[in-house]
Amino acid sequence: MKPRFVPLVIVALALFALFAGYAVTQRPSPAYASPTASTASRTSGTVDFTGVSDVRLGASDTDLTSQGALARPVNACGPVLTEADSRAAHPVFADGRLVLLWVNPPLTTPEGVGVGTPLATVRAAYPQATAMVAPAGSYQFDGLMVTSGDRAYLFMHDGQTVRKAVVGYTADVQRLFTYGVGNC
Repeated sequence: MKPRFVPLVIVALALFALFAGYAVTQRPSPAYASPTASTASRTSGTVDFTGVSDVRLGASDTDLTSQGALARPVNACGPVLTEADSRAAHPVFADGRLVLLWVNPPLTTPEGVGVGTPLATVRAAYPQATAMVAPAGSYQFDGLMVTSGDRAYLFMHDGQTVRKAVVGYTADVQRLFTYGVGNC
């Protein structure tokens, strides 16, 4: 192995170990459809409880790669989505399945909520959202979590504005909020 690839292998193994610890024992199949959203009703620039564009939560990394929807650039911190409508979402896999998407502008939920949305707008769009307080001593933002069955949105905020947004399986979103992830 070439010396310059050793750090990449170490990072990859560390990320694998980290995400393996987050794994939930059972995952719905990639064909699972949320009762509240469907790919047919999804518009460009929208992420919902099923995923983004043709990238669905629960899909295997192998299937997404073979479909051309996922790539592993050498200079990236991890796999990246390749479809134009999904490039602003960053995938997280556990046990080879897509469990979380970090959502960045211009992507928003169907209700228009995303990074940069005022907190008052989030609360108006999702009055049922559960407030989540960042773990003591962490540098993490507080959050608002919206659930639909086994799926969730997490909007991390500074008290005024959404700073980070995640969509994924509820258990994985809760683990992310409680334990965090690495710096990628």
